[in-house]
Amino acid sequence: MEKTQLVFVPSPGIGHLVSTVEFSKRLTERDDRLSIVVLVISSISASKMESYTQGVANSNTGIQFINIPQADPPSAESLKSRENYISLLMESHKSHVKKAIVDLVSEPYTSLAGIVVDLFCSSMIELANELGVPSYVFFTSSAAFLGFMLYLPIHYNQYGREFETSDSDSIIPAYSHPVPTNVVPSFAFNKYGGYASFVKHTTRFKETKGIIVNTFAELEPHAVHQLISDSETPPIYTVGPLLDQEGKRQDSDCERIMKWLDDQPPSSVVFLCFGSMGSFEPDQLAEMAIAIERSGYRFLWAVRSPPFKDDPTKRMGEYSNLSDVLPEGFLERTENRGLLCGWAPQMEVLAHEAVGGFVSHCGWNSTLESLWYGVPVATWPLYAEQQINAFELVRELELALELKLDYRTENAKNLVMAEEIEKAIRCLMDSENPIRGRVKEMKEMSRKAIQNGGSSFISVGRLIEDIHINKANKA
Repeated sequence: MEKTQLVFVPSPGIGHLVSTVEFSKRLTERDDRLSIVVLVISSISASKMESYTQGVANSNTGIQFINIPQADPPSAESLKSRENYISLLMESHKSHVKKAIVDLVSEPYTSLAGIVVDLFCSSMIELANELGVPSYVFFTSSAAFLGFMLYLPIHYNQYGREFETSDSDSIIPAYSHPVPTNVVPSFAFNKYGGYASFVKHTTRFKETKGIIVNTFAELEPHAVHQLISDSETPPIYTVGPLLDQEGKRQDSDCERIMKWLDDQPPSSVVFLCFGSMGSFEPDQLAEMAIAIERSGYRFLWAVRSPPFKDDPTKRMGEYSNLSDVLPEGFLERTENRGLLCGWAPQMEVLAHEAVGGFVSHCGWNSTLESLWYGVPVATWPLYAEQQINAFELVRELELALELKLDYRTENAKNLVMAEEIEKAIRCLMDSENPIRGRVKEMKEMSRKAIQNGGSSFISVGRLIEDIHINKANKA
């Protein structure tokens, strides 16, 4: 029997890959006519990615992985903008991706229904046009941030330049409040290709047959409505939340953390975790430690060190001796109510009944995870779109507590002081905080969204129907 095949091209990195796979599972579970091919572009986490893809391939016959040969990296000059560097890196793989797709469609009983690309892979939209197949965007951030992205070409046409720190607040349709310049992502200020690359990406988005967003309508009603109402924007499909609830890591660190949580009372632990790329210098860690100790709350704290300056991979590390970077005696004074680790199994921790609050960098996946488990968040954004995510959570949705909204990487020397952190932790863990009730309501909504008859369930069905219609029209 002929299979209708979708080819996904995610950006390199385990985070992009996991979201792609979770969505692929949802598609194949809903429609057995669909088969998925994921083209894997290598990254610094190649061994982790290979282990992950092997596990998925063994348990999901509808998903196939093809490793794409590495292309020559962009010039060192392009590193002045991380976003531009990744965009150029994806573009350099275009010929390899084309060969892989041409080889696929030459196989018997294969009918290509479309190419699905993520944010940094918009150059592959041109490839889909060359091959005469429909293309779709898989957007792993929020609907509001998609609205910000779609605003960039408008901003460029109006001002002809990047954002500047002196700019007044921006009126962006996807946000119900004016967006302050200090929460705009740093790439929008970048004069070395970062801003220009995003303008190019979102201009290409409008050539596609649809944009698939990892959110649900009940979470972002204003942003979703604005996107759907814009006649110039391709069809919007809200399909979230997409969470990897099966890929649980089992090792001694994980067991130690979960055993410790088992011994804590319900909703008593504040969890501080800032993602795989989130790290702090010793002076900021000291302020955090003072705040944690003064608050009196039980805590689980994932502490990462910045990458070594001469490490080209820029991977976060772990401090070899935490007592060297934390206040003297902190570890001894808090050993009966706290646990420090270099890495934490975030999903499992948030799912544990002992956790009552989450101090987070506000990456979108982390945001969806915290809402899924009904854990309130105090915002501490660090990089990428995290500032504007935090703004949305605090000001637009009233689902998080503001600790910081504009803590930019380039301003890292501006310490967040212990008094401010302590105040946020106390407020976050207050059982009477109204945010706690709103987050619990959103927990129920997030689960209903993906159930039969829910908003995301319906949206996925509409997408599948449109994939088949667009394929037939192409033929």
